[in-house]
Amino acid sequence: MKDFLDRVKAGDIIVADGAMGTMCFEAGLTAGDCPEIWNIDRQELIEKITRSYFEAGSEIVHTNTFGGTGLKLAPYGLQTRAAKINSEAVKIARRVVDDKAYISGSCGPSGKILKPYGDTEPEIIYAAFREQIDALIKAGVDAVTIETMVDLEEAKLAVRATREVSAEIPIMATMTFDSTPKGFFTIMGVSIEDAAKGLEEAGADIIGSNCGNGIENMVRIAAEFRNVTRMPLIIQSNAGMPKVENGKTVYTETPDMMAKKAKEMIDLPVSVIGGCCGTTPEHIRALRKMVEA
Repeated sequence: MKDFLDRVKAGDIIVADGAMGTMCFEAGLTAGDCPEIWNIDRQELIEKITRSYFEAGSEIVHTNTFGGTGLKLAPYGLQTRAAKINSEAVKIARRVVDDKAYISGSCGPSGKILKPYGDTEPEIIYAAFREQIDALIKAGVDAVTIETMVDLEEAKLAVRATREVSAEIPIMATMTFDSTPKGFFTIMGVSIEDAAKGLEEAGADIIGSNCGNGIENMVRIAAEFRNVTRMPLIIQSNAGMPKVENGKTVYTETPDMMAKKAKEMIDLPVSVIGGCCGTTPEHIRALRKMVEA
């Protein structure tokens, strides 16, 4: 495939995949289980989920490693298996897409809060990210996605850890914002402007937002990013906000609803469009159809 960043610089709109967690729950994962151990114990299910997104039109598939740092795996007693869990995830994705789509290593928050607000030293979080990202890159990912961050300092640690492991690998970095009377901010008080500046300075190649919002707010977030930066953007929206019906979490934005509204991001432009919580292969199929049109 053509170099990922060359395509972005040429103005291509690239369609990523949707929610891994949502699909894992559909496949039998229960609350309190560790999704990442399925990279070892239930490989056939992770392969099936990845294939469903690839066949729906995803040009980027993410590894099942959102909680793949040793810090995040520790409550399950899996911290010593972090490298194996991450490397196996890449192998699963590669079996599915071969060289016909890009594989991005998913890297979510550590689950710890940095000092002075929490009790964890930056060096500890940095080391955890570095271990995970080193395993992902050695296993052959085409890019790294640092996602669902709310603390800019933690996000910057992850970006810098990635850049230390590889000076060349493309880095996508996204933060999660809430709508407030004063605008969009993360729960740690980070504005879109501060996020854009901080992530660029840390070394990210593509920046933006995922999770926490349905497509309507995500279009607004994308527009606000474009007002403060010329960096390439990535947006991965939820399928609306979660609701509990009959004891089950549901998301109400249909594939057509998401694709129709997401069309507004093309002219900004947004370089990478995908889905987060509640999205399925059908959402991705609709997004791909919209982008191609």
